[in-house]
Amino acid sequence: MAQRVTYSTILPLLVTANWLVLSGVPSANGASAVGDPGMRRDGLRVAFEAWNFCNEVGQEAPDMGSPRAADCFDLSNLYAVEKELYLGSLCEISDTPKPWQFWMVMLKNGNYDTNSGLCPENGKKVPPFKPGRFPCFGSGCMNQPILYHQPTALDGNGIMRGGFNGSYDLNSSTGGSTSYFEVVWEKKVGSGGWVFAHKLRTSRKYPWLMLYLRADATKGYSGGYHYDTRGILKTLPESPNFKVRLSLDIKQGGGPKSQFYLIDIGSCWKNNGARCDGDVLTDVTRYSEMIVNPETPAWCSSTNIGNCPPYHITPNNTKILRNDTAHFPYGAYHYYCAPGNAQHLEKPYSTCDPYSNPQAQELLQLLPHPIWREYGYPTKQGDGWIGNGRTWELDVGGLSSRLYFYQDPGSPPARRIWTSIDVGTEVFVSDQDQVAEWTLSDFDVILT
Repeated sequence: MAQRVTYSTILPLLVTANWLVLSGVPSANGASAVGDPGMRRDGLRVAFEAWNFCNEVGQEAPDMGSPRAADCFDLSNLYAVEKELYLGSLCEISDTPKPWQFWMVMLKNGNYDTNSGLCPENGKKVPPFKPGRFPCFGSGCMNQPILYHQPTALDGNGIMRGGFNGSYDLNSSTGGSTSYFEVVWEKKVGSGGWVFAHKLRTSRKYPWLMLYLRADATKGYSGGYHYDTRGILKTLPESPNFKVRLSLDIKQGGGPKSQFYLIDIGSCWKNNGARCDGDVLTDVTRYSEMIVNPETPAWCSSTNIGNCPPYHITPNNTKILRNDTAHFPYGAYHYYCAPGNAQHLEKPYSTCDPYSNPQAQELLQLLPHPIWREYGYPTKQGDGWIGNGRTWELDVGGLSSRLYFYQDPGSPPARRIWTSIDVGTEVFVSDQDQVAEWTLSDFDVILT
């Protein structure tokens, strides 16, 4: 039976039953960086977090606060940040080299009330400003969603099943379009792996929604955060020495504005190459995302090089400048934007949205292209899209070691250590209600 998650139901979210816990299955191709390699462990650990535009709390849903939940199913078993740490302590599994907690379901609302003064600009607190740049239906548009939890249970056929679902539309009974999110997980006891089925629907009031399943750091700053988080990455992968294996089957794409990420990697380092330390004025979140929606165009082009990274590096380490119109692979890049706090940018340039993260961010969005073939990434439009579900083994470490990320001139190269790896979609300000639906399984991060 579904439970609406309120403060009073935070403890019953932790489901217990007295059955055997099967240990994680080791990866066939090397050591796994995640606590649950390939999602095959019967004792599931999965958590839920919901955010508004800039990963801050904002206006809470009635009786709920900022929704956080964890499903820690053993076949034996308060505010946003503290909730995650608390749930992590309840779900924690002892392991080597360090304990791990859970897979993370992340939901996010892209509405931004510019009159709220809630979101900093590249880490700096700024006063309210005129609306118009972001979707918002008025006061309250940055609310947290209603969350329902179906605790994982075992049926008479040996199938374990559970889920989270809900809506950002708090008054959905009034009619009209309604946003909706759902993640349902299922596995047969003792065989196979967990299959996570996702569904996301936008609405008139909430046209910019994101839903991801994340493998986050077990400790420290996961991608997009400036506070301690919990997750399932017991070893942080570092470029170039890791691969990612996963099975993805997209049923509905979410429309032309759906930036569906086959893989999204996130980390944080300063412009001088130093590790992030929680100082939002100098920390920079770095992302690289492979978008598989064939309706997503390349904003990077020979006539708009400001949307391209300054250079491209081939698998044999040849550097191609973006003004080399005969050789630069413009079609391989949807969009590059530089950190808003960078001091030595090469003109022309585009800077990233300064509000959607608590600190400045840098974003490199890729598209299917033959240039990515050596890394196992999609090579043509339609690869991995609707009707083309498959299992991928991506040389994420090899590719991410060659991608451009900004650094101050003369600074030592940053160690590219990735604290978040996720799959899912960002429906980016759709002008009509859209539905995305997909399944994800076999997720693993393999250290090479």
